[in-house]
Amino acid sequence: QVQLVESGGGLVQAGGSLRLTCAASGRAFNMYAMGWFRQPAGKDRECVARISRSGGNTYYTNSVKGRFTISRDNAKNTVHLQMENLKPDDPAVYFCEARAAPSETNTFQRRSDYDYWGQGIQVTVSP
Repeated sequence: QVQLVESGGGLVQAGGSLRLTCAASGRAFNMYAMGWFRQPAGKDRECVARISRSGGNTYYTNSVKGRFTISRDNAKNTVHLQMENLKPDDPAVYFCEARAAPSETNTFQRRSDYDYWGQGIQVTVSP
């Protein structure tokens, strides 16, 4: 079982940057595929970035490509989401999610694909 805690959110001006961190507790973190999801107010949760067990494969939704970078440090049981050039469409509650992965790829894009998630953290972008 994995417990996840997000940190690093807050208020930033449009065009600014934030770095989210997800700290995981539990064993065998390197056997879990990880994803960052976000849920704007009144909307569905979407996967914006995901990463494979070793970190060798990363995937992004089109709206964040070139601006967001997902990474992980398996020695420290952490996953990061570096967000650059934040836009008015980016504000949301951001969630870190995990699932056991049978292989190195991470094809899991749906909320229902993941078994564990954190409490979420708010990201706000001011004009």
